[in-house]
Amino acid sequence: MRILKIHIEMWFEVVHSYNQLVNTQPGRNHQNELHEKHFIGKSDYLVVRSDNSDRRSWLRNAPVCSLLANHHIAHVGIMRARFPFEVTRTDLSGTYMMACFEGEGKVLVDGNWHTLGAGQACLQPPFVLNSLQCDRGKPWCFCWVRYLESRESIPIVTEKSPVVGSYGHAPLKAAIEGLSFETENSNSPGALGQWIDLIHHYVLQFAQPRKYDDRLWKIWVEVESRLDRKWTLCELASLGHVSEEHLRRLCRRYHGRSPMQHLTFLRLQRARVLLSSTDDKIETIARAVGYDAQYTFSNLYKRWFGLRPSDCR
Repeated sequence: MRILKIHIEMWFEVVHSYNQLVNTQPGRNHQNELHEKHFIGKSDYLVVRSDNSDRRSWLRNAPVCSLLANHHIAHVGIMRARFPFEVTRTDLSGTYMMACFEGEGKVLVDGNWHTLGAGQACLQPPFVLNSLQCDRGKPWCFCWVRYLESRESIPIVTEKSPVVGSYGHAPLKAAIEGLSFETENSNSPGALGQWIDLIHHYVLQFAQPRKYDDRLWKIWVEVESRLDRKWTLCELASLGHVSEEHLRRLCRRYHGRSPMQHLTFLRLQRARVLLSSTDDKIETIARAVGYDAQYTFSNLYKRWFGLRPSDCR
């Protein structure tokens, strides 16, 4: 089976003014130092894209499968990253899922660095700051699916979606390899459609799990109706009739976040919608989602999305 394999000796692309490579260890960059960049280094990967509109170097020679657009997928691929691989996107224009199957690397999640290793997947919502960094030593191997979504569309990520969690990569990786092979060989629309449906299906299995704890559903429905309230961990646990420690375990299992981190996620997602759909003052929106101090709200928003609220008007 011939699989597209691209080997780039050195590639450094800077979109915003950033004229030197950061010489620190992966994960040591402060969030406010991150800029849009793609540093692939000596990495191998295969990729299939939905069209040829993106002229970046690493996508330019990749095969095109227009049927990916049926599920709003921009591109899919499998990466074998080597240090000093680093990719930063300051405004991710679609849901991004990656599933690691070998080695480990750093992923910026909810404004904090997390280690993603074999047997884990990470799901990033659209329009957030996102960064990936490969550690020294072993290669970091993962497969990915990148969607293209408008700000008006309903994203794949929901309040039930995990951000990081355990995941069996094999079916998703095999489906991407199958799509790559089919695209470069017989290119049968029927076969291509089946591979793409499988890829989308495997993403949804992780992003929108059917098995969800009713106690969490009850908690977050109530919280979303009253995001301006100063919720405490004790109050959240009481809503679900569980102990604080058990609520922590449930949230880690289903969301990959602590209860208070997930509360922040819900608040900032609501704020993002209000900023783009209303003319309300930033101070008003901050109070509507539970923040009395506009300064605190603005800093937290920038930490998660890479932009200040005023930049989203």
